Amino acid sequence: MHFNLATVNEAIAGAVPEREAIVFRDRRFTYRDLTERTRRLANFLLGRGLGLRTDRAALEDWESGQDHLGIYLYNGNEYLESMLGAYKARVAPFNVNYRYVDEELVYLLNDAAARALVFHSSLAHRVEAIRPQVPTLELLLQVRDDDAPLLDGAVPFEDALAASAPDKPDVEWDPQDLYIIYTGGTTGMPKGVLWKHEDILIASLGARRTDGTVIDGLAGYVQRATASHRKTLPAPPFMHGAGHWGAFQAFNTGGTVVIQDQVRRFDAADTVAVIEREGVNNLLVVGDAFGRPLVDALRTCRAECPTLRNVITGGAIMTAKIKRELLKALPRINIIDTAGSSETGGQASHTSNATDGAATGKFTLGPHNAVLNESLTDVLREGHDGLGWWARTGNIPLGYLGDAEKTRATFPVVKGVRYSVPGDKVRLLADGALQLHGRESVTINSGGEKIFAEEVEQAVKHHPDVYDAVVAGRPSERWGSEVVAVVQLRKGRTPSPAALLAVCAEHVARYKLPKAFVFRDEIVRSPNGKADYRWAKEQAAGG
Repeated sequence: MHFNLATVNEAIAGAVPEREAIVFRDRRFTYRDLTERTRRLANFLLGRGLGLRTDRAALEDWESGQDHLGIYLYNGNEYLESMLGAYKARVAPFNVNYRYVDEELVYLLNDAAARALVFHSSLAHRVEAIRPQVPTLELLLQVRDDDAPLLDGAVPFEDALAASAPDKPDVEWDPQDLYIIYTGGTTGMPKGVLWKHEDILIASLGARRTDGTVIDGLAGYVQRATASHRKTLPAPPFMHGAGHWGAFQAFNTGGTVVIQDQVRRFDAADTVAVIEREGVNNLLVVGDAFGRPLVDALRTCRAECPTLRNVITGGAIMTAKIKRELLKALPRINIIDTAGSSETGGQASHTSNATDGAATGKFTLGPHNAVLNESLTDVLREGHDGLGWWARTGNIPLGYLGDAEKTRATFPVVKGVRYSVPGDKVRLLADGALQLHGRESVTINSGGEKIFAEEVEQAVKHHPDVYDAVVAGRPSERWGSEVVAVVQLRKGRTPSPAALLAVCAEHVARYKLPKAFVFRDEIVRSPNGKADYRWAKEQAAGG
């Protein structure tokens, strides 16, 4: 059997109604509270005429038959409530990056044909500036987080809930309703990835047991939820998949989602304090961008985090060096690498701990995964020559909202099997291990050789004086494009470019070495820790 996210949430809430579902600062919401608040929001949206327009069966893979609600919020209970409330109204919510400037916001909201937007008061000035340019936008819900006045025509979020009924909405939740996630847009314009609830639930949101089998009945979700209880702190912003996937995995196992106090940026000291205060068991982070300040905070605070068992990292690489430092500070934890994307869901995982040691993202090819050849016409076998595309089949997205051509390109049919191929290049070794090279969109073609930015970044970070680094290409008369490393050094450290180059040469081939180093006080990353390669290219060109 397959399920809608609303159906699963209500079944679990009925089984553990008094268990805390969300903890945020001084707010504590039980599953009973969460059910009532999200039903109220759903009834409010339905009362304003939002909901299902066209059944899934009548649509193409790149089309939506539901109204869309943009979520323009920092982390908080309202973010997760907005997602669940929308699902319960059969409205499709989508993520809005709170760092976007006006032009990017206008593009995104128009691309999604947004009918409604929920936003924080601290972002109201941007909403006010762009609303005339989004003709489909009819409903504004404002969440108070500062003293900014209510926008003309906007409805206070809490007022909307208070004025609506707490009864179960009078709609039938369908497993084929849409879950929409917009890609980050760090290398191109954001695209809305369309998933059916039944597929994203299995691919990323907790429908699989630890042994990989799929839960096939609501009784299975209830049994798992009542049998155990864990507290999860997803440190990345919920506006990115890494953040809200962790939250929904917690919901769908009957866990408690703990939100750090500081939500405008990643504050490692604050995160450690919340872990200790709330007894967090699982911490979700994004690669070295979160791991390195976390190590520094643990050292400074001398925190032991006795309840913490798993540090789960996804979306970016966490190097073995950082893992070793984390394990030294917290020897009882597991560090779990996860690989995947908005277009595939989770694809693979690898665990490092004090017993087995630390490694940088070693994965094996799991079920529903394959490596496809360059022309996307065949499946490659272990020990193949050259690189291939890492692909997933089975529970994968329908396509990209409004883009038939890109849908067909990213979700090709190879020998009768439909795959998702988001752009990661890999080699499948003879022993079944996957050797990751990186995303094709951020490769650098230098002197006829393809160089993957992530691979060189890892090499640069091996130098002990390097705090962070990102790699990009810039035009070169000799090479066509040359590798440039943009580097943030540790305070007080001044290694020479020659010293940095020498360390890099220990880890990558000579042709991959940076031709130049550009030093900056800080590396600009998206709030979820991923590299901003557009910014990196600007720094490389100007360096």
